[in-house]
Amino acid sequence: MSSNDDEITQAEGHFGVRFPQDYRHFLATEGSMSRFVPPADDFLMINDIAELVDVNEAGEFQRRFPGSLVIGGDGSREMLTYDFRQELPCLVLLDVSAQDWSSAIHQAASLSALLEQFPETGWKWDDSEPSSL
Repeated sequence: MSSNDDEITQAEGHFGVRFPQDYRHFLATEGSMSRFVPPADDFLMINDIAELVDVNEAGEFQRRFPGSLVIGGDGSREMLTYDFRQELPCLVLLDVSAQDWSSAIHQAASLSALLEQFPETGWKWDDSEPSSL
């Protein structure tokens, strides 16, 4: 097991969840990303495994959003967040000042789906996607 795998396992233990396989693969191979994605030209940031605990604790996300795990965002106020209240956690966008889950905007069913659609769609700013939020 690599040290990166150890870090992933430790983070999963800290948050009490098993990360989706595509997210585990991303962390093990890419690690992180922080860039404008053409042609949508929206900024997408996915945090490194070492940053997860600090990012989530800084915003008190587990207290405000039980079952959440912030993994990145738009580089500003919007946080890309897994919703682990569901058996198959989806990705939503939450503003740092949001008070509860009602503000969540569905982005994708998985990280793979998000990364595939993001160049064309960028961030979704309304919740027109069906969701169980």
